[in-house]
Amino acid sequence: MLKLLQISIEVNSGSVGRIAEQIGQVAIQQGWDSYITYARNHLPSQSKTIKIGNKLDIYWHGINTRLFDNHCLRSTRATKKLIKLIDQIKPDIILLHHIHGYFLNMKVLFDYLATVDTPVVWVFHDCWSFTGHCAYFDYVGCEKWKNQCYQCPQKREYPASLFLDNSARNYTLKKQLFNQVKNMTIVPVSHWLGSVVQESFLKQHHIHVIQNGIDLELFSPQLNAKQTKEKYGVEDKFLLLGVASTWERRKGLQDFVALHQLVSDDCQIILVGLKKEQISTLPKGIIGIERTENVQALAELYSAADLFVNPTWEDTFPTTNLEALACGTPIVTYHTGGSVESVSEDTGFVVEKGNVGALCDVINIVKQKGKAFYSENCRKRAVSLYNKNDRFTEYVHLFKKLLS
Repeated sequence: MLKLLQISIEVNSGSVGRIAEQIGQVAIQQGWDSYITYARNHLPSQSKTIKIGNKLDIYWHGINTRLFDNHCLRSTRATKKLIKLIDQIKPDIILLHHIHGYFLNMKVLFDYLATVDTPVVWVFHDCWSFTGHCAYFDYVGCEKWKNQCYQCPQKREYPASLFLDNSARNYTLKKQLFNQVKNMTIVPVSHWLGSVVQESFLKQHHIHVIQNGIDLELFSPQLNAKQTKEKYGVEDKFLLLGVASTWERRKGLQDFVALHQLVSDDCQIILVGLKKEQISTLPKGIIGIERTENVQALAELYSAADLFVNPTWEDTFPTTNLEALACGTPIVTYHTGGSVESVSEDTGFVVEKGNVGALCDVINIVKQKGKAFYSENCRKRAVSLYNKNDRFTEYVHLFKKLLS
């Protein structure tokens, strides 16, 4: 029996954790044995799960990152323990997701990967792997990553360093570490990200784009949209929905606040994924909901919404867009990264970054035409392009090709 080992920070939780779980499910269906690691959130999984480190490891790693800009250079003991387990499992394919997140030592891991014959597939969900510090560079328009990072303009952004700037050292170290693994295939989750990797120091590796998929049974038009609106007391409103795993400036939280000032009284904004302290600072009139793992509740909100608004300033290929489409809800997003790739003329709109007035124009268009004008095309697009069984079967095809 072939064995797949995925290195992930979460299992079946959050967008990346759900992607790892669903890749494992497809592999199991095709006769593979599947293992997934996690360091944080862990929901029930069909795969065998492996815990990496503990809370103390994560806290200590976080402190070192804050003080010394040593992200992904701590958690040495936890990473060495993981390597021992990998040697015991003897996987046929090692699939990496995020290795940042305060739980792995990249030097220990990649020095090991360079010594084994096992094919390595690395899924890029963001840009951290080829920059000296940041996970996204588009917001500040920085292109130092193309040649050599230094004096990082986002030093205090994730993974934040409060004092030191080791972006030049980190860039050089990543370039050396990651390029020493010769049998490695990089899988960007969007065509935009694939084109960016082609300009990075990782361009020598085989690059194979596989867009994300979602569970179309879980995310589907719900019949209780009216009851969902009544639940939040917005049954007579034109509902604008925003969803993110974490809300920050690059996700457009301030843009929603600005939008709230411009929309008419018949509109209602609901934001999902906020922290309690963020909810407490929202202006009156915006409903804030904390992050939830209740997929059914999410599907109900997507279905109840008249328009899904995604004012992200930088993104690779947000699964929230796919989830909205699958629930029959049109999208408006900023023209950035891979967020535009899921939107077509008959399923949504793309406007320039920061143009809140253009968001209002889109709202008025959807009001005039009605959500029903778009719903069928939204669902059709999701079914034809973003079925998890189709997208994640591409991974198994890639694995078999590498092994042959």
